[in-house]
Amino acid sequence: MNTTEIAIKARNLTKKFGSFAANKELNFDVYKGEIFGFLGANGAGKTTAIKILCGLSKPTSGEINVAGFNVYSQTGQIKKNIGYMSQKFSLYEDLTVWENIRFYAGIYGMPKKAIQEEADKLIQKLGFEHARDKLIGALPLGWKQKLAFSIAIIHKPAIVFLDEPTGGVDPITRRQFWELIYEAAHEGITVFVTTHYMDEAEYCDRLSIMVAGEIKAIGKPLDLINKYEAKDMDEVFVKLARG
Repeated sequence: MNTTEIAIKARNLTKKFGSFAANKELNFDVYKGEIFGFLGANGAGKTTAIKILCGLSKPTSGEINVAGFNVYSQTGQIKKNIGYMSQKFSLYEDLTVWENIRFYAGIYGMPKKAIQEEADKLIQKLGFEHARDKLIGALPLGWKQKLAFSIAIIHKPAIVFLDEPTGGVDPITRRQFWELIYEAAHEGITVFVTTHYMDEAEYCDRLSIMVAGEIKAIGKPLDLINKYEAKDMDEVFVKLARG
C-alpha cells in the first residue's frame, strides 16, 4: 500500500433521487495498493456509490476522482482504468473459459496480440489448461470465482471493484479467493471490496461502514474494534447499524 498516492478521492459525494439522498456527503480516500472494505447493510447506499465510482452514474454533487480522473467529465478514462466483479461473477455460462477471457479482454480494450499472450498466461496460472474449452456453466463455483476475478484484472487496471464477490461460496474457497486479492494488492492494484462477511472485513487494510447513506466509521479494522470496545468487526457493525 502506498499511502502517498491516492487512487480514489471522494469529497462530499452526494447522490439524490428526488428528495431521497442515497449517499449523503461521503468523504474518504483510498490509497494505491490498498484493500479497502466498503461495508453496510442492504439499502445503506453502497451500490449507488460504487456505480458513481465506476463512472456508471453521475453524483448529484461533490468532488470525486478515480484513478486520477474526474467522474463528471472523464468517465471513459475511468472505465479503461478499472476492473469490476460482481457477486454473479459476470461470466457468460454458454461461453468457454477461453472465450470468456478473450471477450472481456477485448471489452477492456486490450490489443489482440496481448489478449492471446495474457489469456495463455492466465489459464496456466490458474491451472485451467484442461478446462480451456469447457463451458463456464460446467465449472465448479470456486473456479468461476477465481476466473472472474482474474479476468477483472487481466488488463492490469489501477483499481478493481469487487461487489460482494464471495457470496455463496464455502469458507475454504473464500480464503483462497482472498489470497488472489492479496496478490493483486501486492502488485499495486487498489482493491475496493464490499462484503457481508465480517470476518472478511478484518482482512482489509482499512474499511468504512455505511448506515442509511452516511459513513459512520472509517479506519483500520483493529482500530475500529478498539474504538467501539468490541470483540470483532461483527460487533462493531451491529453497534453502528443499531445506532
